[in-house]
Amino acid sequence: MMNYLISFPAPAMNIPDEDMDAVGEAAHVVIRDAKEAGVYVFGGGINQDVAPQMVAADGTIKNGTYPQTKEFDGGFCVLKLPSREAAAHWAAKIAKACRCSQELREFQYDPES
Repeated sequence: MMNYLISFPAPAMNIPDEDMDAVGEAAHVVIRDAKEAGVYVFGGGINQDVAPQMVAADGTIKNGTYPQTKEFDGGFCVLKLPSREAAAHWAAKIAKACRCSQELREFQYDPES
């Protein structure tokens, strides 16, 4: 079993305001299904109202982020699944519920984590 990250950036969800409640409920249904199936690890949305901080190796903290990730926002979930095909299946369910494409990534296996 591997962990898979399924995510999307906030701008990908170009949903009319009047549809947001329905989209939210559809997404919650998929997450409830993943929990019932025993594959859900964790997930959520990035709080765009709280700015990111960089914490250096020496403990120094400053506001900001890596230039490459300044657009890291949106929603994500991590699922533990037996194959990439199974992960693509769940990503498709989430994409349908959220009405936007999902990015699928596999975590590297680390026996220590």
